[in-house]
Amino acid sequence: MFYPQERTAIFIDGANLYGAARNLDFDIDYKKLLQLFKDKTQLVRAYYYTVLIEDQEYSPIRPLVDWLDYNGYTLVTKPAKESTDPSGRRRIRNSTNVELSVDMLELSDRLDHVVLFSGDGGFRRAIEAVQRRGPRVTVVSTVRTNPPMAADEIRRQADDFIDLKDFKVEIERARTNRPQNDDYDDDYDDYEDGDDEAELYQAGE
Repeated sequence: MFYPQERTAIFIDGANLYGAARNLDFDIDYKKLLQLFKDKTQLVRAYYYTVLIEDQEYSPIRPLVDWLDYNGYTLVTKPAKESTDPSGRRRIRNSTNVELSVDMLELSDRLDHVVLFSGDGGFRRAIEAVQRRGPRVTVVSTVRTNPPMAADEIRRQADDFIDLKDFKVEIERARTNRPQNDDYDDDYDDYEDGDDEAELYQAGE
């Protein structure tokens, strides 16, 4: 539920949201997403969080990051860390969960409503802390996949839960007319959600 008079901020866990949309078989139009909240609320800020691989000459996610940065989003990025798995495969790993949680808390005193695009159960305590400061918290993810993308603990803690599929008509990007930021799909195709809730990328392929 959204109200026109509410001061609202949205916080997007980029990799987690991409994974949810991919499992629901649609692409997100971030221009439509931003406009949706501008129409429904007093949007104070829209944050997008992601890990970037900095040692590549070209990163497929860079066009998306640049587009968001110039079109109304506040970008929070973090350099990826390289590791090697037991099979010798290169993996790129890091997380922006701490940055997202801190920003939610810092901004919460100026908000009525916090909207978190993530199903990561690790955000439960951050949501609880925001709620103690007054704002209500809505989580957007999906349980219409197998397995569900939204952890049960985050759904229980949130004041409201919206399944991402219910937003599909309003924020879906037409696949026949992909804008300049479409290359991000290739970079996220190898994303996995690890047991430690860190963002995980496979690179160098």
